[in-house]
Amino acid sequence: MSMTSGSPRTVEPEDDILEQLLEQHDRIRQLFAETLDSEGDAKQQCFDELRALLAVHESAEEMILRPVAKRVAGKEEAEARNEEESQANKELAELEGLDVHSAEFDARLRAFQSAVEDHARHEEQEEFPSIRAECDIDDRRSMGRRLRAVERMAPTHPHPRTAGSTAAQWTVGPFAAMLDRAKDALRRG
Repeated sequence: MSMTSGSPRTVEPEDDILEQLLEQHDRIRQLFAETLDSEGDAKQQCFDELRALLAVHESAEEMILRPVAKRVAGKEEAEARNEEESQANKELAELEGLDVHSAEFDARLRAFQSAVEDHARHEEQEEFPSIRAECDIDDRRSMGRRLRAVERMAPTHPHPRTAGSTAAQWTVGPFAAMLDRAKDALRRG
């Protein structure tokens, strides 16, 4: 899976929203592989981490990156990425309901991985270059700080009804996140 852009990275990841997102794409790729290669409890743990990262990542992109992308990359580009994220959210919710040890889970996870790879490639080749070209480093750093703040309050489980809608993410996301984090804590404890 190719989830890194062709351009060299020159700004520290903690500063630039694009570098943060590229690092997350790399981690998502790694978690797909780890989930598919793991067995037993480790497989569930890998999938739980993947699910949480994808849920947080997509919510934060929709809330922080997508409004800027709409302006600099175009409405059609932003809407296409939001639609992909909405579909991914539905698929992730369905995967969450499956037994991670089943053959069906593995088959569906591989298909989902392919869709996520395509989505990341679209972002990296069509959306991110416009952001890099039109937003200076100070703007990208500001967006990066906002991205981190949103990620701290983003849902950790898929919520298909809010996916693909920036307004819904801002309205429902924080409440869903509180419930998700409580659910996660109860599951762990």
